[in-house]
Amino acid sequence: MSDEEEDYMSDAFLSKIPDVKPGVSMVRRLKEEIKKETQIKETNIKNRQKTYKEQENESREAALQNSICNENKGFAILQKMGYKAGQGLGKAGAGRVDPIPLNIKTDRGGIGMEEVKKRKAEEELQHYRQKTRAKQHNETKSLEDFRSRVRTEREERKIEGDLRKSQRACEQLDSQKGITVPREDWYWPKIETNDEEDDVEEKEEEEEEEKEEEDEEEIVELSSFDKLPILTSYLRGIYFYCIWCGTTYNDEDDLCSNCPGDTEADHD
Repeated sequence: MSDEEEDYMSDAFLSKIPDVKPGVSMVRRLKEEIKKETQIKETNIKNRQKTYKEQENESREAALQNSICNENKGFAILQKMGYKAGQGLGKAGAGRVDPIPLNIKTDRGGIGMEEVKKRKAEEELQHYRQKTRAKQHNETKSLEDFRSRVRTEREERKIEGDLRKSQRACEQLDSQKGITVPREDWYWPKIETNDEEDDVEEKEEEEEEEKEEEDEEEIVELSSFDKLPILTSYLRGIYFYCIWCGTTYNDEDDLCSNCPGDTEADHD
């Protein structure tokens, strides 16, 4: 190696290199580039020629910020009539002081179209609220009807069960007393028969009913709800028997003293 050439590995050569932290120069360079781009954009915006619409808007805003001068013909007429700048309109000066603001229309809708749209929107909102309330009312009513129907069906099944129990008790007590025919047909439970016999009996009953309808007025059959109190009263009055207590009492005094009442509700 010649004396003129420097040794790149020597301390003298390394000391000449500036101590630069890694990444600092890169960040500074990026910031400068971003700043230059921002300045270029701002310069282009300033030098850009404004459109006719932008110029019109700026002229309008500038005119609205300035008060009417004396050269305006309308203002001159008002001054002749006694008006002074800053005074309200009207004889007593209680009218408007500021001019009526402008409302520039940019769409193709006619005058009053916005009010029509607003009114329609309010009507639709009101209709939606009414529809929602009606739906909620119907849902509530349907739920109440369902609960009432279930409760009614449960009560009917309970009454039919009590009626069958009363019919069996009546048949047993009448048989013990030697009675072979019930006071009323429905006082005893129905006798189950074969299908063929049932069909024959049904036909005969239908024929008899048709004849009775021709000769006499139609008789309305009692419901289970009507039959139950009649049959329980018969059992209590004749045999001193209560189906809900399941007991035959000695006499009427014993029944009135020890039985809670003549209905199921009294026995709850």
